[in-house]
Amino acid sequence: MTPRVPPLDTGFGLPQLNERSREIFRQIVDSYLATGEPVGSRNISRFLTAPLSPASVRNVMADLEGLGLIQAPHTSAGRLPTELGLRFFVDAMLEIGEVSEAERRTIEAKVAGAGIGRSMDDVLGQASQLLSGLSRGAGVVLASKQDARLKHIEFVQLEPRRALVVLVGEDGSVENRIVPLPVGLPASALTEATNFLNARIRGRTLLEVRADIEHARETARGELDSITASLVDAGLASWGAGEGADRRLIVRGQANLLEDLKAIEDLERVRLLLDDLEGKKEVIELLGRAETADGVRIFIGSENKLFSLSGSSMIAAPFRDGRQNIVGVVGVIGPTRLNYARVVPMVDYTAKVVGRLLGEG
Repeated sequence: MTPRVPPLDTGFGLPQLNERSREIFRQIVDSYLATGEPVGSRNISRFLTAPLSPASVRNVMADLEGLGLIQAPHTSAGRLPTELGLRFFVDAMLEIGEVSEAERRTIEAKVAGAGIGRSMDDVLGQASQLLSGLSRGAGVVLASKQDARLKHIEFVQLEPRRALVVLVGEDGSVENRIVPLPVGLPASALTEATNFLNARIRGRTLLEVRADIEHARETARGELDSITASLVDAGLASWGAGEGADRRLIVRGQANLLEDLKAIEDLERVRLLLDDLEGKKEVIELLGRAETADGVRIFIGSENKLFSLSGSSMIAAPFRDGRQNIVGVVGVIGPTRLNYARVVPMVDYTAKVVGRLLGEG
């Protein structure tokens, strides 16, 4: 099944091109995606289905340049697609391929195999690594922490006014939070709060626990004294505290971005992209936009602030849990000359495999 790729709302109306203009524009884009180099009218004229002189090709290229679809990077006669041109190509002309049987087997074996007796983090890490290897870009995964089932919680006093809350998941994951302690907290309160919460959280997801927080608070007031109840309150609240605390971001294959550099400006572009990937908040925000999509999303260059300097692209698709709720995104980040036709179906299929594993978990 061909992945659905809804157009991005950029406010850019798709221009109307005749067949000759579309063919020449496609040749320019195809050449750029294959080589990263500008292509001239003489080379284009050799590959057209209908004979056309280089002079006639140049006239069409001038029209395409006037529409903002192509540009001359320097004084040479060659042309490259602009970011606007790539957006037009993706929305109006991209012919998405199918995932090959060999690629399907690889994705199934690597991603599904990572889930045998291991945690969902292992599955997500393998999905990111796999997409990196198949695309030669950086593989990225954004997932909710709320789907992990909880096993145990422990309050450990560090100082008179501070305690460490340790949350252990059934998949072996461990998270720590520091919470303030109320004045006059008795020594038994930490044990009471630990026992109270452990009786209620085991085997449940963080989402289920959060949905029950208000009820838990009311129950706590009936079973615990007010000081211990406030500690339970702090323990529950701490799991959602902090910027991006309910999200985990996995990035693999950044080194791929350093390969196949064409010029010194490419090295600077990649340096900026690697800096972007260090900014967890911005990457999470962009991937979050893909979560709301009905299908695969493609972001190109300065359409988003994350890639405004590096001129990069991202292809991303959401994945769902057993209840068909969207709980994360898988994707690929790389240069704007990513092989969109090949990478889009791979990202889409990987998202479906991850979702199927979540449904079986």
